[in-house]
Amino acid sequence: MNQELLIDGKLVKSEGTIPVIDPATGQPFAYCAKASLRHVDEAVAAASRAFATWRRRPLADRQAVLREIAGIVEAHRDELARLLTQEQGKPLADAQWEVDGTAYIFRHYAATNIAVKVIADDATRRVEAYREPLGVVAAILPWNFPLFMAAAKIAPTLLTGNTLVLKPAPTTPLATLRLGALCRDVIPAGVLNLLADENDIGPALTAHPNVRKLAFTGSTQTGLKVMNAVVSTMKRLTLELGGNDAGIVLDDCDPEATAAGLYAAAFTNNGQICVAMKRLYVPDALYDAVCDALKAVVQSKVVGPGLDPRSQLGPIQNRQQFDRLKSLIDSARRDGEIICGGEAAPNGGYFIQPTLVRDIGDDSALVKEEQFGPVLPIIRYQHLDDAIARANDTPFGLGNSVWSPNLDRAHEVARQLDSGTVWINKHGDVTPDVPFAGAKLSGIGVEYAEDGLHELTQLKIINLGKAQPAQSDAPAIRTEKR
Repeated sequence: MNQELLIDGKLVKSEGTIPVIDPATGQPFAYCAKASLRHVDEAVAAASRAFATWRRRPLADRQAVLREIAGIVEAHRDELARLLTQEQGKPLADAQWEVDGTAYIFRHYAATNIAVKVIADDATRRVEAYREPLGVVAAILPWNFPLFMAAAKIAPTLLTGNTLVLKPAPTTPLATLRLGALCRDVIPAGVLNLLADENDIGPALTAHPNVRKLAFTGSTQTGLKVMNAVVSTMKRLTLELGGNDAGIVLDDCDPEATAAGLYAAAFTNNGQICVAMKRLYVPDALYDAVCDALKAVVQSKVVGPGLDPRSQLGPIQNRQQFDRLKSLIDSARRDGEIICGGEAAPNGGYFIQPTLVRDIGDDSALVKEEQFGPVLPIIRYQHLDDAIARANDTPFGLGNSVWSPNLDRAHEVARQLDSGTVWINKHGDVTPDVPFAGAKLSGIGVEYAEDGLHELTQLKIINLGKAQPAQSDAPAIRTEKR
């Protein structure tokens, strides 16, 4: 298999190729074309040409294109899911869920309208607010949800009349490139362009003078570099960055009833989610019971290759993250007590057994840093105010959660947590109809819903005077140069 780039509606080979590793084996299983700086210029030029006509296409036409893409995704569900499992590692059932979610995002935006807002309409004036497209948008994706994140960038960008140059993560380019190949006949040439690289063309995209907006999802460290790179061209910028999300269990919870939800919050997609619960604060009175209940759930899960139907957790996506997680587990072993997991699974590839660590302090690297993997520290607290303060004591602010059967009490705690989203009795519920934004070092700008569409548009006000201006003896103000 050798996937090609998509530039100006054409599938493009390149001089170099990128090996794509199957994380279940640690070995290459496919290759894809490697974009050069020349390809960046060609893709941006194609998107610039296409913008002139795409922006003038009626909204209904752009919505129709998104519906066609959704249908293509659904028709190729099994192919895309299998490819996704091979490159990302997630179990096939989870990959099928992601493909279904990809189609859902396209259908959601295909049914979304961009209305003109009338601010005032009286005898003297009518003031209208329009949302105009920006131009060429560049998007850089992470490796945890390759297709879902691609759809989350493609659908609203195209709906708003912009054109797009999209770069998938170097370790997971195949499903995204395949999506482009499947859809290129229904998307006008140049409207969508896909480039794969080895983390070397990002700077050229972010600094390109003809790119009017940059949308990046990834680590805070890289996001800060992206932010610096766009300053000279004053690009619009959306950054969805890292998180160290906390969950707080209140003292009225039932540990057995809550355990499954806590497990899903921390271990869905092997914990490789920006909004996964990465720290869990539990009161003294429930501490042992919550640890035991969570341990029982975690130990019931089967770790194995994603194509094995028995597997419930697959491998870590790449070797670099695998090695980092092993290092964090080693530090946690010194700082706390590992009550389950803690070892690389004996499957070959990048497998780590889901791990719980108890009796660990806030100064441990596992608590202070974003682990982005299947390792959860469970931290004891005595007073709720102290737990809230410790949850907030982080430079990140993506999402947090509160767990309690008393919704009023949980809501009161949620209002005190410093993050863009706080969930109650769930975690990580992100859908395209709800705005999603990070606080502090977790991001800039908003994605999804109307607020997210506004990030992709220029506000234009048309202010129409209805009545003739009153006659005046005052001289007209002259502005021409003499």
